[in-house]
Amino acid sequence: MVLRSRRVMTPDGPRAASVAVSVAEGRITAVLPYDTAVPPGARLDDLGDDVLLPGLVDTHVHVNDPGRTAWEGFGSATRAAAAGGVTTLVDMPLNSVPPTTTVPALEVKRAVARRSAHVDIGFWGGAVPGNVPELRPLHDAGVLGFKAFLLPSGVDEFPPLDPGRLRSALREIAGFGGLLIVHAEDARLIDGAPSPTGPRYADFLASRPRTAENEAIAGLIALARELDARVHVLHLSSAEALPLIADARREGVRITVETCPHFLTLTAEEVPDGATEFKCCPPIREAANQDALWAGLAAGEIDCVVSDHSPCTADLKVGDFGRAWGGISSLQLGLPAVWTAARRRGHTLHDVARWMSSGPAALVGLDRKGAIEPGRDADFAVLAPDETFTVDPAALHHRNQVTAYAGRTLYGVVRSTWLRGRKIADHGTPTDPTGRLLERQART
Repeated sequence: MVLRSRRVMTPDGPRAASVAVSVAEGRITAVLPYDTAVPPGARLDDLGDDVLLPGLVDTHVHVNDPGRTAWEGFGSATRAAAAGGVTTLVDMPLNSVPPTTTVPALEVKRAVARRSAHVDIGFWGGAVPGNVPELRPLHDAGVLGFKAFLLPSGVDEFPPLDPGRLRSALREIAGFGGLLIVHAEDARLIDGAPSPTGPRYADFLASRPRTAENEAIAGLIALARELDARVHVLHLSSAEALPLIADARREGVRITVETCPHFLTLTAEEVPDGATEFKCCPPIREAANQDALWAGLAAGEIDCVVSDHSPCTADLKVGDFGRAWGGISSLQLGLPAVWTAARRRGHTLHDVARWMSSGPAALVGLDRKGAIEPGRDADFAVLAPDETFTVDPAALHHRNQVTAYAGRTLYGVVRSTWLRGRKIADHGTPTDPTGRLLERQART
């Protein structure tokens, strides 16, 4: 098969090209000049001026399956992913029951995912109190890394690590060359902040101060430096932490950082009181902070942009910010949301592909994902970047159509999505599930 476009987003930038694919192997075999003759017997898919992007890799998705499948499930989550141009997702270890903190729990989750995967799926393990002996077996079983909280996660079955347990877990993970990913907010500072009860977003924002992120990240840097460990900061909200991270990298500390579409596209000033569909932790902050996050992206200080898709049933989004479940549903909308804001700020789709495809793939070592070049999996998103649509929650494939993007007009219509050379979504409609389960690849 050959996919031809006047705008193919390669690692070196956009170019008119014909991308040759071995459907039998599911791999890209060549990226050729645009007018290269199509080999006899090969199918040509001419995309015209639509952009051929590498399929998105979303390394931060709460699928909640099994155990909380009323919130989301592998079938609904991966349909939403396919409709939104995401070809690979990595499932978080919590909000499912059981959480992915042991090898038997991982196998339970794999068995459920295998039946209904529309996209390729990898898995994070969890680091919780008492499971240090489980970390190496989980690593050997193929998880891509380990997630830890420094304060309550919101679900009792996934408790946080105190400083001593964090040190023990990170020492063990560093011993076998693994990756620890951290929800970095300081529990002491959160406990000392004002109560978030009530409908006012300003009160909720005050309950999750930037200093809590900054202090937690500073402590994580110090521990990573001491143990020569590899760590990753999840869903960065506070731009004030970026200089700390940049300085640590210059010193040789192995630390990476992500942010999320909602932090790049939504601002505290625009959140109506009682609109708890905007609640997440850490929170959506002010416009000036958002500007600084975009500056960090432009400077290469932020490694990737991933969704932190964390859905729930509609009844849990009550109008009180203290009691409502915290999480933004955006798996299907991440690409157009980020592209809408990026184009307004002068960024290109090449930038978006780096932030949302190659960056996340590199984070978890999925060397066959994240780029349009020979040898990679033939995973693509076909985008009409200048077309707009208005977000209708009823058109989303998420199990619960609750989203902070409802009613927004976004640029970028996903025409189709391809996984290993096969079309898995066409104009927002997913095909039969053909996704595979992924394991950690040995690094060389």
